[in-house]
Amino acid sequence: MSTTSVIEYDSTLENAISKIENLLNGSYVLSKRSIALLLLQEDPDISDKVKQYDSENYNKISDIVSQTKKLYNNPLNFIISVQRQEKANSIAETYVKKVSEDKRNISAIINKLVINPVTGIPIVLLVIYFGLYKFVGQFGAGTVVDFLENDIFSRYIEPFINRIVETYIPWSVLQDLLAKDYGIFTMALRYAIAIVLPIVGAFFIMFSIIEDSGYLPRLALLVDRIFKRIGLNGRAVIPIVLGFGCDTMATMVSRTLETKRERIIATFLLSLAIPCSAQLGVILALLSGQPLTLIIWIICVILVFLLIGFLASKVLPGERPGFYMELPPLRLPKLTNVLTKTYTRMQWYFLEILPLFVFASILIWIGNITGLFNVLLDILKPVMTFIGLPPEAAETFLFGFFRRDYGAAGLYDLQKAGALSPRQLTVAAVTLTLFIPCIAQFAMTIKERGIKTALAMAGFILPFSFLSGFVLNILLKALGVFA
Repeated sequence: MSTTSVIEYDSTLENAISKIENLLNGSYVLSKRSIALLLLQEDPDISDKVKQYDSENYNKISDIVSQTKKLYNNPLNFIISVQRQEKANSIAETYVKKVSEDKRNISAIINKLVINPVTGIPIVLLVIYFGLYKFVGQFGAGTVVDFLENDIFSRYIEPFINRIVETYIPWSVLQDLLAKDYGIFTMALRYAIAIVLPIVGAFFIMFSIIEDSGYLPRLALLVDRIFKRIGLNGRAVIPIVLGFGCDTMATMVSRTLETKRERIIATFLLSLAIPCSAQLGVILALLSGQPLTLIIWIICVILVFLLIGFLASKVLPGERPGFYMELPPLRLPKLTNVLTKTYTRMQWYFLEILPLFVFASILIWIGNITGLFNVLLDILKPVMTFIGLPPEAAETFLFGFFRRDYGAAGLYDLQKAGALSPRQLTVAAVTLTLFIPCIAQFAMTIKERGIKTALAMAGFILPFSFLSGFVLNILLKALGVFA
């Protein structure tokens, strides 16, 4: 190997590399220098190999790694990556000719605006307003859902299905399974296709635009300082933002975070305070006509997210990892990329959600014919009264355990029926947002974090959500809001 192909690190690292190389006697596929660098970065696979092939020197090697770590303020993998990047920049400066650019280049100006907190935070608010509130909340969950639900399903599809089922199926038990109030072809399909699918589609279009533009890494850089207060760093913005699409998927993506502590905090916050796209869209649609209720809902959810995240960061032990992220160039999103990403995500989401909605309808049907469903509703009804909601809201929360968006759709039906006052709607929206995660997300949490952690999270979230609703209801009454 020629010396020009070897990256030289600072004297401290080179000294450690040399000492480790001298202690490696085993036969490895990689060079001794590569093995030494991977050991300094604490690669678990290489550590196991060295422990196997050089067991007599492994403790000495571990001591060298430990002593070297103490000489730096940041993790060694960060130090090595930075020095490699500096070497790459040096090579690029030598052999790449840079074309002078206008300092007022539009892309450079926008880049500075989005990562500067003074201008970046208003930009985030504008993205939320036009992207989530106007496009997802009003257009997706308002215009499109109203057309599909009222003009298509309620007027044509549901009456047709009910008529067919009642004509050709004489057994009322099977009629209830397939049609009527909780049937597979009425409620499950209506929720999945007429309510959830257009909302999810609108969200995924907006998310694909944000992602393809290169804005997402800059958002991570912008929120890094805030996230560090709650035990995370800017990289956690990726699973958190993905949670607004699907919390189950976001829980799986949280495995990319560096430390166990970060992964637990992120999963906990996803389960507690991040509404999925369908739930978010329905809630935005419900509250968009009453700006005060929407403002109160946003403030409550953000406060819970920050407060519980801060407390979790104080309770859970562990180190705070450093944060570094390469920023891709800003660009205008390509229509083909946006459409492909949106189609792929909608296809995946729909294939996941439709069977679960059908399964939820079957469970409700079983619960109805066995009486179990009524027992659970009877248990929940006093809780609804406790937080200032009508007893009928119990169904919404019971549905919410099957899927968050299922519960949000039930809230949509309650509001349409005029069963909720503005105060009750606000309390219901906040409580349902903080309510325990759906079955799919709970199962993913068990898979990623373990059964004990998942049960501990659910055990905290369930009473906390109802207590939050109770406190909010008392405060709104005391302050005379919605009087």
